[in-house]
Amino acid sequence: MTVTTERPGSRAARFAMPRAVDALQQLAQEYGVCVRPVTLRRTDLTTGVSEVIDLPCGATREDKCPPCAKRARRLRQQQCREGWHRTDEPLPEPDAPTDEQRSLIVLRAHFVFERGRAELAAEWDQVAELDAAIAELDQAITASGMRGHLTPAGDQADAPKPLRRVRSTKRRQDTPDLPRLKIAPKTVGRTFEGRDGQVFQPSTFLTLTLDSYGRVRADGTPVDPTTYDYRRAAWDAVHFPALLDRFWQNARRAAGWSIQYFGAVEPQRRLAPHAHFAMRGTMPRDLLRRITAATYHQVWWPPADTIVYPDHHAPVWDTDQRTYLDPDTRAPLPTWDEALNAIDADPDAEPVHVARFGPQVHAEGVLGGTPKADKLIGYLTKYLTKSVDTCHAIETDRQRAHLERFWHELRYMPCSPRCANWLRYGVQPKNPRPNQYPGRCKAKVHQRTTLGMGGRRVLVSRQWSGKTLADHKYDTRAWVRALLGISDAHDQTSALDGHKPGTPAPVAWEMARRDDPDIPPLQHRLLRAISARIQQRAQLRAAIEAADQGPPDLSANRGEEDPPVG
Repeated sequence: MTVTTERPGSRAARFAMPRAVDALQQLAQEYGVCVRPVTLRRTDLTTGVSEVIDLPCGATREDKCPPCAKRARRLRQQQCREGWHRTDEPLPEPDAPTDEQRSLIVLRAHFVFERGRAELAAEWDQVAELDAAIAELDQAITASGMRGHLTPAGDQADAPKPLRRVRSTKRRQDTPDLPRLKIAPKTVGRTFEGRDGQVFQPSTFLTLTLDSYGRVRADGTPVDPTTYDYRRAAWDAVHFPALLDRFWQNARRAAGWSIQYFGAVEPQRRLAPHAHFAMRGTMPRDLLRRITAATYHQVWWPPADTIVYPDHHAPVWDTDQRTYLDPDTRAPLPTWDEALNAIDADPDAEPVHVARFGPQVHAEGVLGGTPKADKLIGYLTKYLTKSVDTCHAIETDRQRAHLERFWHELRYMPCSPRCANWLRYGVQPKNPRPNQYPGRCKAKVHQRTTLGMGGRRVLVSRQWSGKTLADHKYDTRAWVRALLGISDAHDQTSALDGHKPGTPAPVAWEMARRDDPDIPPLQHRLLRAISARIQQRAQLRAAIEAADQGPPDLSANRGEEDPPVG
């Protein structure tokens, strides 16, 4: 075997040498430094001192910024862990109103009574005075620490409500019935007692998939592309979020308690979406199967199975009438309301599509604090930082042809009442506007990179952990700051500044321009950030060892990048 070496100094030898820019990018990713920071200028309005600060871009996808996407994934894992196996209710009952607040509401009631009397007597001057007094009193009620409004705010009280189309709520005859119980105001699941007296409170890991559209191979491609139902697959992908909402509505009504969930929507290898859920509490698996079989979502839209106007013969916009016209007869196309009225007037009308789940339902019980729970959280958030089209590698021509065929259906599939694709089927979109062309709707569901999943990838119920994502991020930073003994003194004013001590310093923020003379090159800022992160990690590890304690489940993957300090 002959080993060839490149001549020192040759072009091939130079190209084989590692690039300094690539090494800098790799180090930034290794230490969790944002590779495309947002540069802001922070000016203290009291002292006039200005400083340039790099903030993380906050990207949630690895193809944009791997460190920020990795941090976002760990934050979601923290959110999932904190809410999955709770033994108490995440949101406490609201406090009882104080005597002062009650007296304000009583005074508000007197004002409303007097305003009604003055309005009946046509005393309009007094009505205006009472309106001003009521507005001032509403501000006092809010300032007293009460949330919400006693009456609709602003012009909403007198604004006419839009007409709502009412469909029959009778269940379809081809779906099984479900029990309907009164939903109890609790989110914590049932407990079970073992033979030895130990009490268990398991939760559930649930996977929901769509129905089959034809036999597929191991790589996700159809066995027979000519019979694979691409159109139904596209309809199901567009309306998958609504189908998931229906499922949780049915689950709560059938179980009789407010089930909470944390879920992630991902594509299967066949490109159809499916969802993994961490569900708090358990229910019988037979009931879960019945709920899945009985869940459906009906789409009451105009028919979209016949192409009336192909791309080369699209409707034209009339500027004077502000409507789309037939390119030949110049007659206006039916409006969206007219198309829906035709459906309402037809007693034999059927929904244009009915979305359903497939027969396979995967559900397993999970106990909190076990290795299995950590493993499932990692599995649930596995693809959150990846673009939808890169979750599964497209390597063969057969896979590329399957993706192209599926995307072609999604491209012309109506995604909403305002979608421009309705022009293709002879109906004007809702609230039409000029320059709308079929196949060019800018909604995310039509993009090749989303595969019909244009909505949120993470689905979290309102009472999951009792915190928003910003609250979880604040908890992480507060834990790190408390461990390192870092205070927010640089953000506070002193008595010498002429402000009340302890109040936030008045500052002004503005975007910094790249050509500003005091903005160093990005490489210099990355080097500085890497050095600061190395020092912060060393300080954090030393503080943990000194306190002899570990972080309270701030990241699902042990040994990954430490929580951010700044």
